[in-house]
Amino acid sequence: MGAPEAFTTTHDVGHWIGGQRVAGTSGRSQAVWNPATGAVARQVALASAAEVNAAVAAAQAAFPAWADMPPIRRARVMLKFLELMNQHRDTLAAMITAEHGKVFTDAQGEVTRGIDIVEFACGIPQLLKGDFTDQVSTGIDNWTLRQPLGVVAGITPFNFPCMVPCWMFPVAIACGNTFVLKPSERDPSPSVFMGELFKQAGLPDGVFNVVQGDKLAVDTLLGHPDVKALSFVGSTPIAQYIYETGAHHGKRVQALGGAKNHMVVMPDADVDQAVDALIGSAYGSAGERCMAISVAVLVGDAADKLMPKLAERAKTLKVKNGMELDAEMGPIVTRQALERIEGYIDIGIKEGAKLVVDGRGLKVPGHDKGFFTGGTLFDRVTPAMRIYQEEIFGPVLACVRAKDFAEAVKLVNEHPYGNGVSCFTSDGNIAREFSRRIQVGMVGINVPIPVPMAWHGFGGWKKSLFGDMHAYGEEGVRFYTKQKSVMQRWPASIGKGAEFAMPVSR
Repeated sequence: MGAPEAFTTTHDVGHWIGGQRVAGTSGRSQAVWNPATGAVARQVALASAAEVNAAVAAAQAAFPAWADMPPIRRARVMLKFLELMNQHRDTLAAMITAEHGKVFTDAQGEVTRGIDIVEFACGIPQLLKGDFTDQVSTGIDNWTLRQPLGVVAGITPFNFPCMVPCWMFPVAIACGNTFVLKPSERDPSPSVFMGELFKQAGLPDGVFNVVQGDKLAVDTLLGHPDVKALSFVGSTPIAQYIYETGAHHGKRVQALGGAKNHMVVMPDADVDQAVDALIGSAYGSAGERCMAISVAVLVGDAADKLMPKLAERAKTLKVKNGMELDAEMGPIVTRQALERIEGYIDIGIKEGAKLVVDGRGLKVPGHDKGFFTGGTLFDRVTPAMRIYQEEIFGPVLACVRAKDFAEAVKLVNEHPYGNGVSCFTSDGNIAREFSRRIQVGMVGINVPIPVPMAWHGFGGWKKSLFGDMHAYGEEGVRFYTKQKSVMQRWPASIGKGAEFAMPVSR
């Protein structure tokens, strides 16, 4: 594979409303940084309430015709969009690396996982099939169908500017809804580019819209009477705010929050496999993943076997500009995030955790102003410490020692987050018991990052999810549609006279 082409445009990023790029008119904007160089790359417009309302109005106007279009025709548009996403995978990946910082190969993987959900959405004719009962009562048939909600919105985070929006809009649009996306203002370019691809695919104007912005845009969407449902991925405090505010305004809401994912390593686990898994899942994408492993629970003598190898690997991580194909970890998304992460390392030291590898102060040659830190590794972490309790969202791995399996399960189950978890073992009974007893939404057995495939759905438990339904998959179809039950009979089968009793099958 040759060197990928970097995304270097200096054009400011605006909105995508009614099938066209729209420059911001609010007078407000924000810098978009290249985290590898520490330089401002471009500006992104921050929407006014009027601009958000214009996007919702465009979506509302497009809804009746789009909802009335047969699902097979909606699927054909989605198939063309799928083809274009595959053609432009590397373009999207370069945008992600330029604005988020994750290494290019990881960005390619992100786009591919988003494409998987587009592909799933192409099967919408089958997914929208209802149920039918002939002769539910004498001369009466009963069936159910699922119909779209109307205008729906998505608010998505910086760490997956392509994949997480794809958790939402392909399924929502395929179901017959129209969509308004409010992406992260830190890496806004992929969202508008996907709008352009949709237009090339033949999507009617107004079905997919993008508004860049901050809290003003979010609150405008939350309060808008024409927005019927809202999906969110981000931190737990904001997820709870989105859920409560959306519910107050009568909206359907799914709000995915934060995480503190544990990986339990049993004494019988393959040591090298467990080390590989921990290094990749803790330090990949600089730990800026909601499914990153940030706590290793080392059971029995597993700690003494793993710690030396973990330390050696953490010290030798290849940290550099993500566009270099041998990079294993890129920079942190912003300087503020870098300072927060390194501040947590200070807290861990003060709390008494053993700092085995210190990633602070890393300098990458030729990128002195980049937002870089190295991989950090703590041992002897206890559940009372803040570095154990709180989501750091950076390349910091906290190792906790547990005497046995029961203690390890208890640790995981008592943590307030319940997004993802993993167990490495060679014992089938341990694996089975772990899967059944653990109070977490997504579980991996010898799989460090158990992100479900497109047809299974994504979601955690406890403070990692507010709402009843997970993202994408059949759960997504249910979220973006409402069920209607129809009972029908015809005059020849109708008896004479009024009926005052509850109808029953007879």
